[in-house]
Amino acid sequence: MKKMLLVAVTAGVVACGTQKNVENANPMEYAETITTSELQNNLTTFASDEYEGRNTGEPGQKKAAEFIVNEYQKMGIEAPEGYSNYYQEIPTEFFNGNLKASENVLGYIKGSEKPEEILVITSHYDHVGVDDEGNIFNGADDGGSGPMAILEVAEAFKEAQKDGYTPKRSILFIHLTGEEKGLLGSKYYVENPVFPLANTVANLNMDMIGRIDKDHEGNDNYIYLIGSDKLSTDLHELSENVNSEYMNMELDYTYNDENDPNRFYYRSDHYNFAKNNIPVIFYFNGVHPDYHKPTDTAEKIEYKALKKRAQLVFLTAWEIANRDERLVVDKAEE
Repeated sequence: MKKMLLVAVTAGVVACGTQKNVENANPMEYAETITTSELQNNLTTFASDEYEGRNTGEPGQKKAAEFIVNEYQKMGIEAPEGYSNYYQEIPTEFFNGNLKASENVLGYIKGSEKPEEILVITSHYDHVGVDDEGNIFNGADDGGSGPMAILEVAEAFKEAQKDGYTPKRSILFIHLTGEEKGLLGSKYYVENPVFPLANTVANLNMDMIGRIDKDHEGNDNYIYLIGSDKLSTDLHELSENVNSEYMNMELDYTYNDENDPNRFYYRSDHYNFAKNNIPVIFYFNGVHPDYHKPTDTAEKIEYKALKKRAQLVFLTAWEIANRDERLVVDKAEE
């Protein structure tokens, strides 16, 4: 019995031996794996005419979903259990028959210490398709920059995992469909969550993070943050501290003002999480003249700015995933 027990214990040590103390990792080392070249290569393909504007339920969107799945497979990032094809399929009935069936795309890294607690990182990958005159709306910034940044963030976490630094909490990467039709992919997810919403510690959402607006002309070192203080003081302070320690970007809260007429807090996918009292941060570059026009193309993306923003999201996610205590929701809405 003693020999058998020793063998069992030894096997357990070998199985767990690759996991190192994540406190000893330097997250900036993994943030540096996020590169302008990979972002540009992926986005140039993803926002090309070949994908026909990625309209929800249409062939171009299906092809875009396949592109994302292929990238996760190349990285060795798996889907959650029960979603072997990486798709959370959304039936046409959910769209009241107005759209063809579509799919959210899922990537997943299981946590090492608190796997039941989930950090969700999102961006929509759909856009508005082709108009009646045949103009293709490629959506390089809107619906392109965010999901390509997620792939880089996921790859950074995977590189850390390869070195033995699996995050303490699980991370679910969701590329959402149907945002342009009314935040429908995220609506479906929160109504049919892969993991219980009660176990979801935060949502970091990226939507339009590849351009520079007129108020920051010549400055690639800014990002608008929306929602970070709405539900959790912890999240807002963590976000500020991570930026101060690693990135020193200008965090612009102009659109976080409750009285801002644009009401961006209510206009992207994070809001469906916030409505369920899940703390959120929405990362946004602001508006530009190419918004929802055929001229929103890959060559206009500011890839250095996109890299910095993706790195900030990764570093913020790292801290949320690896801190000792779950973020406190101290401003929950009834």
